[in-house]
Amino acid sequence: MNFQPRAFLDEIDKLLIDKWQRDFPLVHYPFTALGVPLGLSEDDVLLRLERMIAEGTATRLGAVLAPNTLGASTLAAMAVPDERLDEVVERVNSYPGVNHNYQREHDLNLWFVVTGADRDAVDATLAGIEEDTGLAVLDLPIECAYHIDLGFPIDGLKASRAKDWKAQCSPDTSVITAQDRGLIRAIEDGLPLVDRPYAAIAKRLGTSEDHVIARLQVLIGAGVVRRLGIVVRHHSVGFSSNAMAVWQIDPVEVDELGSRFAQHPAVTLCYRRRPAAPQWPYNLFVMVHAKERAAAREVIADLNRMHEVGDVPQAVLFSTRCFKQRGARLGSAQAARKRSAR
Repeated sequence: MNFQPRAFLDEIDKLLIDKWQRDFPLVHYPFTALGVPLGLSEDDVLLRLERMIAEGTATRLGAVLAPNTLGASTLAAMAVPDERLDEVVERVNSYPGVNHNYQREHDLNLWFVVTGADRDAVDATLAGIEEDTGLAVLDLPIECAYHIDLGFPIDGLKASRAKDWKAQCSPDTSVITAQDRGLIRAIEDGLPLVDRPYAAIAKRLGTSEDHVIARLQVLIGAGVVRRLGIVVRHHSVGFSSNAMAVWQIDPVEVDELGSRFAQHPAVTLCYRRRPAAPQWPYNLFVMVHAKERAAAREVIADLNRMHEVGDVPQAVLFSTRCFKQRGARLGSAQAARKRSAR
């Protein structure tokens, strides 16, 4: 798919998006709670959210997970000849484990995220793509997530992050139960847009509404669920420039620098990934979403200037086309292996 055009949003829509991209209420009637401060009925809130999703402003109202907690994931890249791009994209997108797929300005021009129930499932998808396309796939797994948010304020930049903000490389996965995996699978496509969404989920899982709410509270508190709220398409709300900036940083220094980079209010993602030298020596990744390329470049220049890394080997890859964008699918390792062996 190409980038979605910017959607028309009235002032109430903007307030809903700005307020509820995170900290979605964990109460029996959450949509009533959303409407009260805006003077809206529960039905009006639900209709607005349904419209935003139908029009492509938002992908879902749901959870954003910390990487490699309730499943496994990696970032993959391929160098695809221009004349084969459409064909290769179709093959890559056919895998259910691929949930984001972008063209970027680089010799490695196709970048996609692969998720699965475990690392075996991810490996099966990568192997299947290589077999299907006859092209090498670069595997760049995450090693530490300094900041993952992907929330987009409608009017201006986010506020600066708190002074006591800390990167969280390793969420507390000891809290995860076998039932939690079923819960996350049940909301992969988002919370149901009904008056009592947690009750609807509980009915599907054969448990209680209060249990669903309590488990989500635990997973959020442990950092396994990074945020719960409206997940917007950045292009539809005016953030048309998507830059992936990468640096080759000394392994001894990368965690300290990554934690400092992550505190910049314009940085939406910041993480350390395993490099794949010599083809891809970069280990520190930052995502910047801006309304214009110049603004994204200024953020990257600001990071270089503030942290004195302007002379470090680096690259900036702007996205030019979006071929797939949706929430992660945990699925199963068996399903991924079957797909790769078709």
